[in-house]
Amino acid sequence: MSLLPPQIQQTIEEFSKLPGIGPKSAERLTFHLLRSSKASPEGLGRSLVQLKTELKYCSDCEMVTLQDKCPICTDSSRDRSTILVVEDPLDVIAFERASYKGVYHVLHGVLSPIDGMGPQQLKLAELLQRCRAGGVDEVIVATNPDIEGEATATYIRQQLEGIVFKVTRLAHGLPMGADIEFADQVTLKESLAGRRSL
Repeated sequence: MSLLPPQIQQTIEEFSKLPGIGPKSAERLTFHLLRSSKASPEGLGRSLVQLKTELKYCSDCEMVTLQDKCPICTDSSRDRSTILVVEDPLDVIAFERASYKGVYHVLHGVLSPIDGMGPQQLKLAELLQRCRAGGVDEVIVATNPDIEGEATATYIRQQLEGIVFKVTRLAHGLPMGADIEFADQVTLKESLAGRRSL
């Protein structure tokens, strides 16, 4: 028998479904909403409903937007011959901070059979369609440097063979300000492989 009313229990269960939120964090969030005068459950609820009902995906790049096309795809100063392929919308934000001037394609995940993510669950068909339409000189694959990201990058390269002249992968290696002595073997190997002229 639970000492908590069903409304609290249900809220804890819903928070627990979010990535990175375990049962204890879900309990803390629920009780914070319950007792805090600053936290507004009504505002949170409205925001979540609007998130699911008002937002859509850009018809070109699959970024989240309010319009048919996102602000990046409607910007005439962007280089449309280069498409940077990323896993999720947060990656777009990161590359925008780094002053990337091309356009994007958001996959909304990576290949991961264990998680039920195959090519059909990703926005890969839309990427192929964009490339087949022409005008694309380079596709830069910017998936994370993990097993799923590497598998996705390889799959994309295979699918774009004969469609796009140049398919590249982000360089891997040492981050700025890192101490070499603390780097792992894979990072050091990638740093050597991706070296460039000075």
